[in-house]
Amino acid sequence: MRRRHLLALPAALGAAAPQGPAPALAQPASDTPVDMALVLAVDASGSIDAADFRLQREGCAEAVTHPAVLAAIRGGMLGRIAVAMVEWGAPGGAETVVPWHAVADAAGAAALARAFRDAPRSRQSWNAIGDALDHAAALLGACPFEATRAVIDLSGDAPDMRGHRPAPEARDAAVAAGITINALAILEGRPGLEETYARTVIGGPGAFVMAASGREDFARALRAKLVREIA
Repeated sequence: MRRRHLLALPAALGAAAPQGPAPALAQPASDTPVDMALVLAVDASGSIDAADFRLQREGCAEAVTHPAVLAAIRGGMLGRIAVAMVEWGAPGGAETVVPWHAVADAAGAAALARAFRDAPRSRQSWNAIGDALDHAAALLGACPFEATRAVIDLSGDAPDMRGHRPAPEARDAAVAAGITINALAILEGRPGLEETYARTVIGGPGAFVMAASGREDFARALRAKLVREIA
C-alpha cells in the first residue's frame, strides 16, 4: 500500500531532511502518488576527474530518457516515478544536487536530464558511503510525493573508506525504515568491488549489485539497472 510521504524514518538515521536547490521545473502537487521514489546517489569523490564526472552526468541523463526506461515507468500501476540526485564522497558532505522531480513521460524525463546536466558539481573527497546512505535516506523521508517503494541507487568506484558511520550500519538503518538499496560498481580495474558492495552496501527486498566495466560503460549499466529497479 502507498504510504504518505514514504516513511517516518527512525531517529537512528541521525540527520535532518537535507535541503536541495529550489526546483527549476513545474512539478505535480505534493502528495501526487508515484510508483517509486528513487535517489540516484552518485560518486563525486576525488577519484572522479572532470572527464569522468561528465561521463557520469551524461550517463544519468541518457539513462532516464531511454525508451526502455520510459517503457518501464509507463508499465507501473501509476505510470510515474519520482527521482532526485545526490552526490557523495566527503564525510558528512553528501549533497542533494537535483531535488525531487516526477517523471511520467518523455517530456518529464527530458527535463530531468537537463537538470542532471546543468547542476553544479558539489565539493567532495574520500569515499564516505555510510554518510551518503544516511543523506539519501533522509531525503527519501522528506520526499513530497506519495510513493509505493523507496529505493537508493548508489554508484561508485571504490569501497567505503572514511565517514561518520560505516556503510553497513547506515544500510541497516535504511533497510529498517523500509528502503531498498541497490548498487552499481564501476570496476575501473578494481577487482572484488561487486562483492564488497554486495556485502556492505545493498539491502532490502530484491536488492542487487550491477557492474560497469568503466565510465564509458556507465550509461548502459545504469539504464539496465533502472529498468530492473522500476519494473
